[in-house]
Amino acid sequence: MNVGEKIQEHRVKNGLSQEALADKLGVTRQSVSRWELGQALPELDKVVAVSRLFRVTTDELLLEKENAFSKPNKNVLHLSSVYLIVKNFQKSIDFYEKFLSMRMSSINPGVFAEFYFDNQNISIMSESNLPGHNTTINDTTGHNDHKFVLNFWIECLRCEHQRVKSLNIGEVTDIRNAHTDYWYFNVYDPDNNEIEITGGYEP
Repeated sequence: MNVGEKIQEHRVKNGLSQEALADKLGVTRQSVSRWELGQALPELDKVVAVSRLFRVTTDELLLEKENAFSKPNKNVLHLSSVYLIVKNFQKSIDFYEKFLSMRMSSINPGVFAEFYFDNQNISIMSESNLPGHNTTINDTTGHNDHKFVLNFWIECLRCEHQRVKSLNIGEVTDIRNAHTDYWYFNVYDPDNNEIEITGGYEP
């Protein structure tokens, strides 16, 4: 990996957009983009600033090394992002900011918003800007027939259940037992997309 790829990896891992990183370093977003694309190298003082920000050594940023990340297996799928197509764009952003306890990482107003969470990307996509995509609500269940289910795991399921209920952001089920040692509860976002949360639980 070269220095630009390492900066990108640490930026995404820490949930920062290019613009947010640029603000912290006192450079333009275009500068960060050029570094990550390998079109330019950051000045030494910026390398030092990046190393302090992400708590890594300058050697780790500057010295190239081969690893599994730099040579992805072409025959294996790699998760890039999770897209949620929503009817009410702003209401969904408000929901996920509260649910994830974080501000969105970046936004194209009225089109999409991104959340970098646990080294992954969740993108909220506005249905009005995606012709041919829509959310269909089942008249019987009240939930989507075709939807994404987001699955999260947490150490203390009871604690998380109490936290999510206290947010008052939507329907939250009781904690349920699917099978031996698998406990979970669901919460539904403004488009009735299902979020399943599992974890450690003592009945």
